[in-house]
Amino acid sequence: MVMIFLWMVMGAVLGGLLSSGWPGAIGGAIVGLLWGKQLELSRELKHLRAQLAASKPAPAAQPAQVTPEEWSWMTAHEAREALREPVEPASPPVALTPQPPVPPVERAKPSPEPAPWPDEASVPPVPLPPSGFDRLMQRVWRWFTEGNVPVKIGMLVLFAGVAALLKYASDAGLLHTPPALRVSLIALAAMGGLAFGWRKRETQRVFALSLQGGAIGVLVMTVFAAFRLYDLLPAGAAFALLVVLVAGIGVLAVMQDALALAVLGLVAGFAAPILVSTGNGSHVALFSYYAVLNLAILGIAWKRSWRVLNLLGFIATFAVGTAWGVLKYEHSLFASTEPFLVLNFLFYLFIPLLHVLRAPVDRRLVIDGCLMFGNPLISLLLQGALLDWDGKALALSTLVAAAIYVSIAYATRRLPAMRLLRDTWAILAVALATLTVPLALRADVTGSIFALEGAGLIWLGLRQQRVFATWSGIALQLFAAFALMIDRAMHGGLGAAWPVLNRECLSALMLVVAGFASSGLFARLGHGRLLHRVLAVVLYGWGMLWWAAASAQEISHFVPGAQTFAAWLAWLAFTAWGVAEASRHRTSRELDVALEWSPVAFMTAMLLLIVGTGLDHEQPWHGWSLLSVLAAGVLGWRTLLCLRDTAWAGAAAQWAWLWRWVLLAAFGIGVALARLRWLAGSWDASLAMMPVLLVFVLAQWWPRLLAPPMAQATSRWLPSLKYSLLMVMAVAGVVALFVGGNAAPLRYVPVLNPVELLLLLIALAFASWLTDAALPVTLKRLRGPVLGGIALALATSITLRAVHQLGGVPWSDALFDSSLAQMSLTLVWSIFGLCAWVWGSRRGHRLFWLAGAIIMGVVLAKLVLIDRRQLGNLFGIGSFIAFGLLCSVIGYLAPAPPRRSSSMEETGHAP
Repeated sequence: MVMIFLWMVMGAVLGGLLSSGWPGAIGGAIVGLLWGKQLELSRELKHLRAQLAASKPAPAAQPAQVTPEEWSWMTAHEAREALREPVEPASPPVALTPQPPVPPVERAKPSPEPAPWPDEASVPPVPLPPSGFDRLMQRVWRWFTEGNVPVKIGMLVLFAGVAALLKYASDAGLLHTPPALRVSLIALAAMGGLAFGWRKRETQRVFALSLQGGAIGVLVMTVFAAFRLYDLLPAGAAFALLVVLVAGIGVLAVMQDALALAVLGLVAGFAAPILVSTGNGSHVALFSYYAVLNLAILGIAWKRSWRVLNLLGFIATFAVGTAWGVLKYEHSLFASTEPFLVLNFLFYLFIPLLHVLRAPVDRRLVIDGCLMFGNPLISLLLQGALLDWDGKALALSTLVAAAIYVSIAYATRRLPAMRLLRDTWAILAVALATLTVPLALRADVTGSIFALEGAGLIWLGLRQQRVFATWSGIALQLFAAFALMIDRAMHGGLGAAWPVLNRECLSALMLVVAGFASSGLFARLGHGRLLHRVLAVVLYGWGMLWWAAASAQEISHFVPGAQTFAAWLAWLAFTAWGVAEASRHRTSRELDVALEWSPVAFMTAMLLLIVGTGLDHEQPWHGWSLLSVLAAGVLGWRTLLCLRDTAWAGAAAQWAWLWRWVLLAAFGIGVALARLRWLAGSWDASLAMMPVLLVFVLAQWWPRLLAPPMAQATSRWLPSLKYSLLMVMAVAGVVALFVGGNAAPLRYVPVLNPVELLLLLIALAFASWLTDAALPVTLKRLRGPVLGGIALALATSITLRAVHQLGGVPWSDALFDSSLAQMSLTLVWSIFGLCAWVWGSRRGHRLFWLAGAIIMGVVLAKLVLIDRRQLGNLFGIGSFIAFGLLCSVIGYLAPAPPRRSSSMEETGHAP
């Protein structure tokens, strides 16, 4: 999973760079996820193949050793011949002591001829080796995930920060020292780092090589800045110095056999003109400089078979060339651009050849497929763009390229090691020559009495066991309901002046009585039949539906709007109590369940009612509402006593009972404080959360204070109460993270303000819960990630709020675009990542180390996707430099992760 996450981060970074926005980053993350999954499946498949091979018995005679590369090119006949075991001649009999005669036993005569060789279909398939591109990507991935990774990444980011600092100093004029002195000091610092890295090459090899590469990269950027920004060097001298530095990179890399050094230096070399470019430079100078870099790659390829270096140069060269062509190319620049395209094509035509020649003997049959096929494809596309997709001119180009491939294939015909390369070149030549032809040639609701009569028919039918009478009673109740609805529709609303004692309400109440009576009849006289038990529950629900509808109509017509909350709260409490009293008289099992859980539903509905009233800023502790709250409290206590003998319904009712008081207290405080205009809104919300925190403290340490009258069921309702309190605190905490933190009438002080004090209390509540010894084992494994995430979110919110309050940045989208906010986040997150990384590495806690690595990866992605837009000011530059330095510190203090066995104690598994 860690590797998949890192691939997602890398994909997001590359996607953000290519598209300069979030859609590209999201798409890149998806591609990285798919690629990581593919690699994971490949590793599992390879492991299974190795286990399968190990489980097979060894053959009597070993066939000839054939490399995987040779297998991939063998025909089926050659594979059989290679796998065929030699048939040994029968050895002559050996004379032994005489044995007693044995009676003859018929035996099958052995065939004198060897067993026939199986046909081609029976030959097991030979697993193909991974492709060149897969191996290349694995090498690139190992470079970014093995060795002193923090130093490598830190140096790359530091390059960007230093280059942006030089450009900012030049554009803004903040440094008043002479440009020559500034450039000289930077160069001296880089040479000092180079010397220090050279001295440490044997004791701390990875760190030293990374430092050398970083120093030479800074020197390259310094020379380029001296030439382009300050005019301190003429073009010839700057070019000569760049050649010397690039050559120095190659020499140091070859002398120390250091691929990392060559890669870091080469990255700096390719990045230098882009990072310090003003956009007005000559493309000839740029491409000439890149030609020198590619020449250095060619020289290194003459001595070392480093495929990562070759691929890096190929990608960088053609990526920059493509970007320049999209943005700057005009047809008038063809003459000065075409030679560089041809030159780069030739570079990466011969580099795969040198790679094969310098590779170990057992690797000479492995070709670089990315360069072999990518070079002609990219070059042909760029050539078509340069030629405005002129078919005939492009046909001539493909014909010339085919001739080149034919020539080089012919020239290497006598080299045995070049057979695979020669065949590939020949295939490419045929493909290009074939492409020439299509390019050259163009082608386009009567009454309630019926309800009571229906209940009577049901009683008669059940007593006499007459099905027709039973169903007729049900039909009459439905007809009565239909007649009532028709009457309401024809005569409109209520015309009576008395609540409840009016025709409409009494008619509906008769339907309610009939429904409840029918439900009880089916439950008691149904003789346990399944259909009758189901009808008992359905008719109970039918009666409850009409009870709610009749009550809603009476409340809406006779109760003023200000007392609506009091009326509904009293109705819900009265209904819950009435159903709880009915549940004490046992009937059928299904109806008993409905009667037990209905009070829970009504008590839960009270919670929704209280929330809605609080959100409308109505005070629940005033006037009729206060009287209703007290009456509901008395009825609720009696409801709980009625449900005390139930299993889970009583526990759920206790949970809703406790939450009722929490919400009443919270909204009472919030509404009262909201009327104080001089008090900031953050005080209202923070103090309104105090009842939630108080009840959680009682539930955590003194639950007996909350237990009555359901003390015997504490183990059932207490966990759900804790979890729901934690959920509400989590939601409140998430909301508080995005609050500006106005502390009026007091001045804002970091941490000592209502919002951040609330966040700290919520974080302490979660910490006390997660460190509880009674916590389930599954949740114990999440302690570290949850606490770490809370700490990181809290630090992030405090940082942004301090930037808003103390830095004057508006608490809006502008905060996201603020360079001060982004730099502050980079510093805070990087410090978190550094502490977790170093602590985990030094203490052997792999979980801490992994958290630090993930945080540093997120910060790196943020630098590339967001902070790079702030490289025009000191805050953005500071973000890059600070991150690079912190990564270097990590690389020096804790370059390697702890062993995987150290994580076993953290997760609770035995090693």
